[in-house]
Amino acid sequence: MSAWLLTPLLLVASNVLMTFAWYGHLKQPSWPMWLAIVISWGIAFFEYCLAVPANRIGYGTFTGQQLKVMQEVITLAVFAVFSVAFLGETIRWNFLAAGGCLIAAVVFIFLPVE
Repeated sequence: MSAWLLTPLLLVASNVLMTFAWYGHLKQPSWPMWLAIVISWGIAFFEYCLAVPANRIGYGTFTGQQLKVMQEVITLAVFAVFSVAFLGETIRWNFLAAGGCLIAAVVFIFLPVE
């Protein structure tokens, strides 16, 4: 599978895991802090098992800057779905505006430099 496809797929999967690691415990306010931390770290281990290969596979096909911007856009897209589906929040206009700015960042970072 090409780096053009495998890299974003791995980044999406890693971001799903990291979103649950960082924010999944918010639905369990009765958990002691130490338990939330241990569970989050356990999830984050598997996130790293996807994110590190994604960046290694992608680097060379993509620049470091392109990988980072791609990861940030994927993070916000994953979190948008998570916040609505899991946390029951609503997406407001400013979240969409921020997403638009990130899309602009993607356009700029992938423009040829010449």
